[in-house]
Amino acid sequence: MKDVASLRYGVIFKKAFSDVDVFKGFVRDILGIHLNIDKVEMEKEFKPTIGHVRIKFDLYAEDIKNHVIVEIQHDRNADHYDRFLHYHSVALLEQVKKSTEYRANTTVYTIVVLTAGDAHQCDVSTIDFDPKRLDGRPLKEIKHKIIYICPKYVDENTPPLYQEWLRVINDSLDNKVDESQYQLSEIQKVLAHIEEGGVTPDERARMIDESYIGEAEKRGIEQGILEMAKAMLKEGFDMKSIVKITGLTEETILR
Repeated sequence: MKDVASLRYGVIFKKAFSDVDVFKGFVRDILGIHLNIDKVEMEKEFKPTIGHVRIKFDLYAEDIKNHVIVEIQHDRNADHYDRFLHYHSVALLEQVKKSTEYRANTTVYTIVVLTAGDAHQCDVSTIDFDPKRLDGRPLKEIKHKIIYICPKYVDENTPPLYQEWLRVINDSLDNKVDESQYQLSEIQKVLAHIEEGGVTPDERARMIDESYIGEAEKRGIEQGILEMAKAMLKEGFDMKSIVKITGLTEETILR
């Protein structure tokens, strides 16, 4: 059993997955693409800023030879579906330089890793941008894709190539991993990167900052849900429906 730093922290996730071999192995098994890259950028920004929000891609790599961009985002926000649809769109818009060339020369894939889980309790979900006929058949015009993966919900129905990656991410969350359960060489490199003894003082300080911010955001969300529940009660919604919608107990709502 190995003591590790949890991959729920962005600083630790980026430390492990910015390794070129790890990044390539992860993309190979999640997307079925063999990238030809020699570097992975962290905190990638486009300048000038596109749109009204200045964004950073956690991990970003561009395979120029094969015209593929892959972004990996580590996230614990409540609005992750909308948030990373926006991020993905920015990566597409950055390629369009003039009105006569709207077709992007490079395919963009965004992988979002949701370590804190998701309301839908789904292991893998996708946004496929390819137009489809009414009978569901794709036109095969647009390859761009977003994949959301939730390690917390991996099971026997999760695609086999995904399973080892999702399991090691989820296993790390309690700071202990049985390394003998993992066969992929890239995952062994992940474990080497996140070994507890290898965490630097700066990385540990950033972990503390992330934890503090995360708790503050959580408290804000919980307060917002409680206020919504009280407003629903005031508007005449029955208590049973409010409890079901908000997930709060009747005691909490009436407190």
